Amino acid sequence: MTTKIGRWAGAALSVVLLTSTAGVASATMMERPAATIGQSDVTTIAASQRKPAREFWRTKVRLRTDEAPGTIIVDTNHKYLYYVEGNNKATRYGIGVGREGFGWSGVVKVQRKAEWPGWTPPAEMIVRERKNGHILPAYMEGGVNNPLGARALYLYKGRNDSGFRIHGTNQPWTIGQNMSSGCIRMMNQDVEHLYDRASIGAKVIVVGPGNKQGEVSYDDRGIDLLRTIFGG
Repeated sequence: MTTKIGRWAGAALSVVLLTSTAGVASATMMERPAATIGQSDVTTIAASQRKPAREFWRTKVRLRTDEAPGTIIVDTNHKYLYYVEGNNKATRYGIGVGREGFGWSGVVKVQRKAEWPGWTPPAEMIVRERKNGHILPAYMEGGVNNPLGARALYLYKGRNDSGFRIHGTNQPWTIGQNMSSGCIRMMNQDVEHLYDRASIGAKVIVVGPGNKQGEVSYDDRGIDLLRTIFGG
């Protein structure tokens, strides 16, 4: 397995990145009908304005890999998710990953996608959290307070649901951290962006503890300056 994370080439690129991402933050949380937004939603919306470190903002990068366009590579060590576009191009997103003891690796696929998904906590999570004094609901409707955020991509191993998802979060400041129970979390505007591009059946390679993903080669060469300035 070959991995390499490129470095930005100085202050000039930082200026470009700031310019290109200044308008990225979407009004996702405000897209819900006004009648459905309560006081707790307002609190969530206000808290969601806290962003992660700039290094975890969505970025167009040069990525050398043999993986086919449409493949998703999840680098849990560096907290990045790559959507492979071909011709040494990719979009890189910052992610939050499993905390200690909840990391994993493997090759799965996107079997199902959902907008504003509902959440059914696994039985073992309900038991675990109850021991910690947290009472989880048996089911939670989709919405701005839902832990799965604006979108979810459901990951399957063969015909079996892995139990893991790539999903949004109403806690964007957790991006770049080991916080989850194994799911891959993204900022809501980023998971919406990925959702619109990723296809059902897309290959997802999760590089993490155990190396069960097998051999995968990808070389992050850093920001794609021309695409960042001119688009494409």
